[in-house]
Amino acid sequence: MTESIVIETATSTELEPFQIAPAAILSGAPKARNRILARSRDRNSCIMVWECTAGRFNWQYDVDETLVIVSGEVFVTNEKGEERRLSQGDVAFFPAGSSSTWRVTDHVKKVAFLRHHLPPLLGIGVIAWHRLLWVLGKRGRSSSTFGAV
Repeated sequence: MTESIVIETATSTELEPFQIAPAAILSGAPKARNRILARSRDRNSCIMVWECTAGRFNWQYDVDETLVIVSGEVFVTNEKGEERRLSQGDVAFFPAGSSSTWRVTDHVKKVAFLRHHLPPLLGIGVIAWHRLLWVLGKRGRSSSTFGAV
């Protein structure tokens, strides 16, 4: 079965309310909205658009998250207390198990790429399976090679 290609415009995608846990909010009254744009076939990863109004809150990452800021800005403080400004075009990676404090000054919108971890042995098996398919000519290489980083 062939999967459909998904093409969306992050700046105009219709979003739905998303509640930040009240216990995580440190100041202000941030209001968030999001929408999942696509999920991988194995349901281990997805692409999401997320936006939030002004406020300060803690965030725990239970999955790997890579994001690109589409508009606005946010100041992110890592676990060491180091603050970094992210604005339009900036990319960031938050590994599963990490946490940070977000301070949104006015508004921020991001596209996030979320990925669940596979258990280590299963992950090795998946890599071996893909390499076998490539060797057998059943699957070509993607434009980026896994494991190259």
